[in-house]
Amino acid sequence: MRVKDLYHLSLKYEESALAHYIYHLIQEKKINLEVDVEKLDLNEADHDKVAKMIQNNVLGFQTIRIYALTYARKKYAFIFARNEKEATQHFIQTFHQKPHSCVELLLDYEIIRGNEVTTFRELRKEYDRFPVLVGGFFL
Repeated sequence: MRVKDLYHLSLKYEESALAHYIYHLIQEKKINLEVDVEKLDLNEADHDKVAKMIQNNVLGFQTIRIYALTYARKKYAFIFARNEKEATQHFIQTFHQKPHSCVELLLDYEIIRGNEVTTFRELRKEYDRFPVLVGGFFL
């Protein structure tokens, strides 16, 4: 695998630290995108600079997660939000009640929508404002 492939995966799967490290090493000309990933040595990075890059979110990550909120026996609402608190507040504003629980799910969890199978990661691409209620599940 090339560094380029790992960098693209780090962006796709929102691995902010890894993406910023690779970006920094490329900027400092300590690695290039075409070399094998085995030559990637994160210890060559200036860790303080990378920490500042991550803190300033130089690569523009907008970490949005998916939460399942239980509000009745076997009834769940799914909300995309930045964190659990934001998901819970959006639930309360939408349903005028507190959820029984709020659990973060994996974005790569497969769901059935209509006649297709998709993931929450793919579904998230359809929205540009967060938090947002994206559906429900009833057993």
